[in-house]
Amino acid sequence: MKIVVPATLLIIFLLLYLNFRRLTESLIVMLSVPFSLVGGIWLLWLLGYNLSVAVGVGFIALAGVAAETGVVMLIYLDQAWQETRRKLAEEGREPGVTELYAAIIEGAVERVRPKMMTVVAIMAGLLPIMWSTGTGSEVMRRIAAPMVGGMVSSTILTLLVIPAIYAWVKGRNIKHS
Repeated sequence: MKIVVPATLLIIFLLLYLNFRRLTESLIVMLSVPFSLVGGIWLLWLLGYNLSVAVGVGFIALAGVAAETGVVMLIYLDQAWQETRRKLAEEGREPGVTELYAAIIEGAVERVRPKMMTVVAIMAGLLPIMWSTGTGSEVMRRIAAPMVGGMVSSTILTLLVIPAIYAWVKGRNIKHS
């Protein structure tokens, strides 16, 4: 696990960098991983589970899902910002912080339904595992627990924190130019 978990995070970061070709966007998305892990750790603590290989597998799966939802949010934000900049360029105006914030709100609002559908689908698939009994249920609960807890904190991060960080990064670029 000492090798697999860091290797997984490195592979996720490498794929993000290859996708965005920019370090800042890759780092913004990678920020979703620790935020999702917080929710998973809280649920493990509430359930009294210890760290194990099964829990590690659950955290690896959670890291992938958190990165995916972060990527989709960032794509929506980028699309809204690019569209706003295009419209302003047609009008002959330079974009400002007000236009940036409006674009971020528009992009984030477009992402609420897909994010909630993703969370509900994952939770609908994992909650029966959390309540199951029988052969193998102890291991399966430990795989599912980090994902259930992490999806809650990942939702909050994706809908609130990523747009705020995006606004901070892009706002600094506006002020510098």
